Amino acid sequence: MNIEDFRDFCLKKRGVTEEFPFDEKTLVYKVAGKMFALTNVDLFESINLKCDPETALELRERYDAVRAGYHMSKKHWNTIDVNSDMNDNDVKDWINHSYQLVFDKLPKRVKDTLIP
Repeated sequence: MNIEDFRDFCLKKRGVTEEFPFDEKTLVYKVAGKMFALTNVDLFESINLKCDPETALELRERYDAVRAGYHMSKKHWNTIDVNSDMNDNDVKDWINHSYQLVFDKLPKRVKDTLIP
């Protein structure tokens, strides 16, 4: 996966915005102001994704390219090395999982205001 594919995939999701809230290099994707994915836009070596705690541990055990979230809550975030031989479909599934975790916790009134 390259940065353009990652960006396009994230932006196609309902209500997603992209921002640089921390610095000019850290690209963050949010839904209703809540982060679900981030990466270094210059290097694009890894992606941080939110993850269910049990699933996060399983993925770390199963894949060498998945580790505890860098500079994030180790319980709720994974960092995926995109320079590895990871299957793009797996990475897309994990982006979907991250997005859905955040989206599902939004109040109904907020979900209803998001553009499909």
